[in-house]
Amino acid sequence: MRTYIGHQQATSAEDFAELALGTPVELWLGVKGETDEERAAREDAARDILADDPGLRDDLIRMAAEVIEENPDLFDVVPLARPARRRTARKGVAA
Repeated sequence: MRTYIGHQQATSAEDFAELALGTPVELWLGVKGETDEERAAREDAARDILADDPGLRDDLIRMAAEVIEENPDLFDVVPLARPARRRTARKGVAA
């Protein structure tokens, strides 16, 4: 099944999020290894976008709530068992 937003096809979760938001996800989340200067520029751009569209924040919260409501299994977290630590005494060392 193909998913389209407007006339654009979303081929990945990142595409879908970008098309739904109208901005790249990296604008809001940042990228690994960005410099302080790059982060400041990204945050300035994000502030400008929020200033131009004050309803965007509410739209994003609504969208996140809908995703959570439609996909409750996203939060089915199963704790992983930690392997037991073995204590081994070495010769000549007190345990």
